[in-house]
Amino acid sequence: MDDAGKAPDGEELAALQEQLADARAEVERLQREAANAEARAQHAVGEADGLRAELQSSNDAVMAAASEATSLREQIDAATLRAQAAAERYRDLVVRTEPALPADLIAGGDIDAIDASVTAAREIVGRVRTHIETQAQAGRVPAGAPPRSAPDLTTLTPEQKIRPRQAAR
Repeated sequence: MDDAGKAPDGEELAALQEQLADARAEVERLQREAANAEARAQHAVGEADGLRAELQSSNDAVMAAASEATSLREQIDAATLRAQAAAERYRDLVVRTEPALPADLIAGGDIDAIDASVTAAREIVGRVRTHIETQAQAGRVPAGAPPRSAPDLTTLTPEQKIRPRQAAR
């Protein structure tokens, strides 16, 4: 019906039916798109839930790894302290068992370093000992009086050789 209250004629009716068919097709298309969008949304929600679960699992794994790392650091620190204490005891033992080595020359933070310093100290002590013995040999004076020998007359003149004898008579 149009504005004047008359019934639409055939052309108007055909145009209205065509508009109605287009509107219905548009509604169907929109319903399909809405259904597809709803399906995509449901899929996205499912993916989001899966990702949240993965994220939580990853966070739990990170927390567990951090806890384990802290525990391992504490174990390493304790082992380091034990190794340092053992090295100190080893150094004290070496100093007591080798009194010829100066304690100042024996040092190190671990057993290998202490062994290296002991080797170096032995070499130094050996060189010093050899040097001292060489110096002692060079300055050594025989014990007791020197052996008696006749005076050396080769450097005296004949006159000097006669005179002392006369003076002694």
